Amino acid sequence: MVAKQSKYEQIRLSRMEENKKRMEALNLPLLSQSLRTTSPNPSPMKQSAPRPRVVKKEVVVVRRSSRVANKPSPVVVDRVMIPRRGMYGSFVCRVSSGRSRDLSNRVYASDEARAEALEKAENLHANLETHYPSFVKSMLISHVTGGFWLGLPKSFCKMNLPKRDEVMTLIDEEGNEHPTIYLPRKTGLSGGWKGFAVNHNLADGDALIFQLIRPTAFKVYITRAKVNI
Repeated sequence: MVAKQSKYEQIRLSRMEENKKRMEALNLPLLSQSLRTTSPNPSPMKQSAPRPRVVKKEVVVVRRSSRVANKPSPVVVDRVMIPRRGMYGSFVCRVSSGRSRDLSNRVYASDEARAEALEKAENLHANLETHYPSFVKSMLISHVTGGFWLGLPKSFCKMNLPKRDEVMTLIDEEGNEHPTIYLPRKTGLSGGWKGFAVNHNLADGDALIFQLIRPTAFKVYITRAKVNI
């Protein structure tokens, strides 16, 4: 019994020795040792700094509609403002002496009164100095009440007045100056004209002579239409 056991032990030891030699030949001991010493948690990956964002700039030609491609770009017009009263000593509006009229009911001048005032204005116009451009304008209701817009002769404006919005000064017979806004696109006086009309009690049928004494200044003479009371 003992002999059989010792023989078995010898065979077992012999096999263990062979297995050991085989493992050494395959470097298995070193491999197992390296696995035991390696950390089970892998080291985190190094986070590289984010690359800066590069924005590419390109010049792009804006395409215009074929309907407007050959047309010039729109013109931006600066807005002209009338200086406030008191800013310039010459810009003083006063009520000239004359008949006070009640314009609230929009009294229309008769044809005879209109024609008479216009005739007086044309006679005065004929005696003015000819080297100053001038024209005669008969007042209508729209000129002196409500809208207060005064259209000027287009041919006169084209030949003598500025080509862009401008402050035109109206100088009455007493020498008082009244700033107004001239709009060349509409060939007329807008802002400031109401003040001149009201301060001078202008009414339907009156006739005015505008004499251009400076590029942006009119001398204004007034002939009155008779009012039937």
